[in-house]
Amino acid sequence: MIKKITFCLAAFMSLASSAQDDLLDLVKEEPKNEPAKEVYATFKTTKIVNAQNIETVKKRNIDFRVTHRFGNIYNSTSANALNEAAHSAFGLDNSTDIRTSFDYGITDKITIGIGRSKFREMNDASIKWRFLTQRENNKIPLSVCFYGSVGYTSMTTDNLYAGTIRPKTNEAHRVQYASQLLIARKFNNWFSLQIMPTYVHRNFIKQQVNTNNNKEDENGLLSVGIGGRLKLSKRFALVADYFYNFSEYQTNNPNAYYNPLGVGIEIETGGHVFHINYTNGPAILESSLLTSTQDSWAKGQIKLGFNISRWFAL
Repeated sequence: MIKKITFCLAAFMSLASSAQDDLLDLVKEEPKNEPAKEVYATFKTTKIVNAQNIETVKKRNIDFRVTHRFGNIYNSTSANALNEAAHSAFGLDNSTDIRTSFDYGITDKITIGIGRSKFREMNDASIKWRFLTQRENNKIPLSVCFYGSVGYTSMTTDNLYAGTIRPKTNEAHRVQYASQLLIARKFNNWFSLQIMPTYVHRNFIKQQVNTNNNKEDENGLLSVGIGGRLKLSKRFALVADYFYNFSEYQTNNPNAYYNPLGVGIEIETGGHVFHINYTNGPAILESSLLTSTQDSWAKGQIKLGFNISRWFAL
């Protein structure tokens, strides 16, 4: 009898334990399908060297930025190249462009900005909208951003129309535009890459012809750029960008046009991000840079540049 009672108690305990496990399984919540996290810090600031990137200013923050381009370090086409380089302290006595700008984050993904450049006395306004953001585990493999800017030159009318049969003055002649689609991917913690289809339009251009192929300069210019960031340490990174212009007028032009190439070092120091870079581009604003680069790395016509960025929270 005792054996039968013991057996029944053991069987009951086993069934009770099994039933409890089944009951716990029923009341357990199904794991939530949480969305993959956004990838952040594809780039450290909002520009690579010459090029914009997909980064935007955080909501209710201001990015105050000063960007400087010195003169050419050297010019091998000059008869007294070395003396001229030494006379200008290898370009440090000159500046081809200086730009001061303020960018404000309306949201975390929409930034508006204003700026003033020395080159062609250009005043500009811009908007940047990151409408697609890369997510972890390749849920969204890329970040995509639209950038647009409009520039207005305040140079004198005589300078604006210099070298032309002066047309009827028109304020619209002072305006130029740039539109870019910025497509970037952060491959890992140390390498990011971006491509940049770009279109520039100038409302007024001087009528000029490339005598080597009889192609005229045009108001519109199509270009594509590529840029990247290679992290070297916690505080240092190598950055570079390059634009290829699809312009028959610029190709093999006797006045010499070149595609802009910029390389630099990025240094992070607390609230500041400091860039030291070299480029053959004389201008900082995109619509001026792509249409006005007539210096060559091969000829030593390289300009030292730097920019300082400081963010403020409102």
